[in-house]
Amino acid sequence: MTDQRATRIPQFFLTPGGPCPYLPGRVERKVFARLAGNLAQPLSEALTHSGFRRSQSIAYRPACDGCNACVSVRVVVGEFRPSRNLKRNRARNGDLVRAEVAAEATREQFALLRTYLDSRHPGGGMSDMGLFDYVAMVEETPVDTHIVEYRSQDGLLMAAALTDRLRDGLSMVYSFFHPGQDDRSLGTFMIQDHIVRARQLGLPYVYLGYWVQGSEKMDYKVRFAPLEALTPNGWELLV
Repeated sequence: MTDQRATRIPQFFLTPGGPCPYLPGRVERKVFARLAGNLAQPLSEALTHSGFRRSQSIAYRPACDGCNACVSVRVVVGEFRPSRNLKRNRARNGDLVRAEVAAEATREQFALLRTYLDSRHPGGGMSDMGLFDYVAMVEETPVDTHIVEYRSQDGLLMAAALTDRLRDGLSMVYSFFHPGQDDRSLGTFMIQDHIVRARQLGLPYVYLGYWVQGSEKMDYKVRFAPLEALTPNGWELLV
C-alpha cells in the first residue's frame, strides 16, 4: 500500500500576527508547512530553495502584510575569500576542536544554550526554553541533520550549531556559543567553519537564513561575500 503521507501535496498554513523580532513596530506573520513522510527531505530542500527555514518538522517563511524585509541569503562557497579580519578570526579559533555528532540533545549543550540565551537574548522568543523544548528542537527532525560541536583543548563545549545537509549546501538552522568569549567572535567563526566544510564536501552554498535590512542583529551576514539573496527573480548577488 502506498504511504499517503509520502505522496500528498503539502498544506500551507498562516500564523496570526505578532510583534516582529527584528523591526520595532512591525507585525510578523508566517506561512508554514509540515515536513513528514518519505518526501520530507526533498520537500525541505525545495522549500529552502524557495526561502523557507526549518524548525523541527515545520518549514516556515515570513508572510508579513506590506513588508518583505526578511530576505533569504546564502554564501557562494566557491567564490568566498575571507577578509583580513575573517582570517584573524579563524586563526584566533584555531585551537578549537570540531566534531560532527548525531542530532541528539545533551544536557551539556542545553546548559550552554541557556547561558547564551540569558546573556544575549533575554526576553526573546526562546527565553523560556526548557530542556524538553531543546530536545524537541534537536531531535524532532525528519531530515538529514546533525550538530557541530566546538570544544576547547580541555574539552569545554564552547559553541554548537544545528545544521541540515542539503543536496547543494549546508543550512545553519540554529547556532549558539559561550557568551563570555567575545574576543573569539564564535558566531562568525562557526559560519566560516561551515563554509570550509561545505567546500570540503563539494557543496556550493551555505544557507544563513534571513537577512533583514535595517536590523543590526542581521548586519553580520553581509561580511560573508559573495552573498546571494532570494529575490522575485530568483537568487541574485546581494554583496
